Amino acid sequence: MNYHLPHYRMSLTASDHSVRHIRRIVRSLLDDWELTHLTDALELGVSELVTNVVRHVPDRRCSIAVLRLASSVRVEVTDGSAQVPLPLLGLVLDQEAEGGRGLALLDAVVDKWGVSPGVLGGKTVWFECGESPQATRRSPSGVRW
Repeated sequence: MNYHLPHYRMSLTASDHSVRHIRRIVRSLLDDWELTHLTDALELGVSELVTNVVRHVPDRRCSIAVLRLASSVRVEVTDGSAQVPLPLLGLVLDQEAEGGRGLALLDAVVDKWGVSPGVLGGKTVWFECGESPQATRRSPSGVRW
């Protein structure tokens, strides 16, 4: 990974209010990088990943990286939980269910995503969106280690 390209990193204890602030940061970065056509996908993606930290990581601590790559933007959310998010792709969910749709939504709006094991435990959930508004979609890939 080339870290000489523009990037943003932060560590936090996520709360219900964190998602809104992180979306603003992402929006500002994309504006600075003249990639505003990626705003909707990146905001939805980072919202889902941070919400998962709030809901599923006991201490709610995480770090977030937004990386400007040569032909895409990559978002990484790292936490200390070993619990791997499981996509419910293709499954019919109860219409009254409060959760379970997030990773399917993520899969629908980003070019690729996955999960990497953390060096000291935990995991990093990441996704990438390409520069082209007509980025080539790929078939659902699920969780990759």
